[in-house]
Amino acid sequence: MNFFELFFFSFLVALTGAMSPGPLLTFTIYKTLKSEKKGYLIGFLVIAGHALLEFVLILLLLAGVSFFLQNATVLIVIGLVGGSLLCFFGVMVIRDVVKNRVRVEIEDDTVTIDGINGYTGNSILGGILVSMSNPYWWLWWAAIGLGFMVTYDVRLDEPLNLLSFFLGHEMGDLIWYVAVSAFVFFGGKAFNNKVFNIILVCCGVFMVGFGLYLAIQPIVIPPTP
Repeated sequence: MNFFELFFFSFLVALTGAMSPGPLLTFTIYKTLKSEKKGYLIGFLVIAGHALLEFVLILLLLAGVSFFLQNATVLIVIGLVGGSLLCFFGVMVIRDVVKNRVRVEIEDDTVTIDGINGYTGNSILGGILVSMSNPYWWLWWAAIGLGFMVTYDVRLDEPLNLLSFFLGHEMGDLIWYVAVSAFVFFGGKAFNNKVFNIILVCCGVFMVGFGLYLAIQPIVIPPTP
């Protein structure tokens, strides 16, 4: 897989995760509504902190598991676990939409997403702290993120692959969060939940399909350490 293909798939996987409602989205909307000037930049600032944290985590993750990645069986297991979890989260997104459990309410200075209340604090630091406080984020990187990197040969000694993966992943986050903060700042006081739910279902379907690929690919084409 070349640089641009890896970038594209990393971008799509990140975008599907970014669009799922959670603490970071709540924080972004809340801070945007509270900003009197340049609130449209809140999404960029939040993801700047989020990206910094993820870059450090990726380096630590790759360095910490480098020994285990010498074993083909471990690589297959990582692919199976990561792919299976991606399928699971995709199914959960679709299920929640079908059961009308996903709603975004924005009223003046109050934001509620799935019952999660807004956060306060510096936007860049908030991007770091809110990400770290989310158990899903840790689980995603421990299984799905690692599985993706293993499947597509993202390693410390493959700097171009690492750069492509990182840029694609952060661009997926950045585009969604900048769009959200711009929409909210320029008058989007009411989220169109119907359109949002349709997009989420599409993301859920992609998660399931790509998760199946990540799980099956290491078995069909065994990885070479």
